[in-house]
Amino acid sequence: MTKNKQTVSLVLGSGGARGYAHIGVIEEIEKYGYEIKSISGSSMGAMIGALYACGKLQEYKEWVLGLDIIDIVKLLDFSLSTKGVIQGDKVFRVIEKMIGDVMIEDLPISFTAVAIDLIKQKEVWFKKGKLLDAVRASIAIPTIFTPKEIDGRLLIDGGVLNPLPIAPTISDNSDLTIAVTLNAKICKNYNIKIPKKVSDKENKIQNIFFKMTKKAEKLFLKDSKDELNDINMVSILGKTIDIMQNAVLDCKMAGYSPDILIGIPNNACGFYEFNKAYEMIELGRIIAKEHKLDFK
Repeated sequence: MTKNKQTVSLVLGSGGARGYAHIGVIEEIEKYGYEIKSISGSSMGAMIGALYACGKLQEYKEWVLGLDIIDIVKLLDFSLSTKGVIQGDKVFRVIEKMIGDVMIEDLPISFTAVAIDLIKQKEVWFKKGKLLDAVRASIAIPTIFTPKEIDGRLLIDGGVLNPLPIAPTISDNSDLTIAVTLNAKICKNYNIKIPKKVSDKENKIQNIFFKMTKKAEKLFLKDSKDELNDINMVSILGKTIDIMQNAVLDCKMAGYSPDILIGIPNNACGFYEFNKAYEMIELGRIIAKEHKLDFK
């Protein structure tokens, strides 16, 4: 590895809970001595990227890994609206305390969050304005988080049309573009040692989460006569979004190719398994190491 510090344009993809892997990848990139000059992200990628850009990623990581069952229950503010199951205000109040009232144009590095205008059916790139609003719009997963209204536009998850937003970084004057997709079709088993304390906590949180989402489903589908016995709505939505994003990603990658593409397997965890932060962070670190980032 040379002594010269190379600059990186980092692209962080969408993929629900697998987005925690972005944390491990970023930590490895920094270990190799790269300077992250710009970040573009969709959905979870936008949130992780925003936290890094304002210097709060470590604080967020510690918060996520420290969540217990009571914390999760308190954060799940189910919506009475038919636009989404979860309002998301409680989660974003925590994120707001970390980020503060920061404007994108005041960040120390270039940042772009990608969302989708639901009515006009096109991408919206947030390169300026309130950082928290941009992230909230980009992460509004359809039917789960309620859409975010900004300037008369109803905005949803950027991953719907652009799960790996490389285009916003094309004009960057950086040495490398590193993209992290959370939808890689990789058939490989990774052995991640999970402390028993962490594993027990994750299982308890998962049980609570699915019990509560079952109740939400009954409210959300109150006019439906079907019984969801074998597979619940959350699982169906997660799998549907994964399939959709895989198809969109193939088209996007045909037009823009990064210098390094780090792929997190799309079967690493379910789209909504946000209780698996520990292993996803570790997985991101392991896979980043495999990509020989010290090729400089």
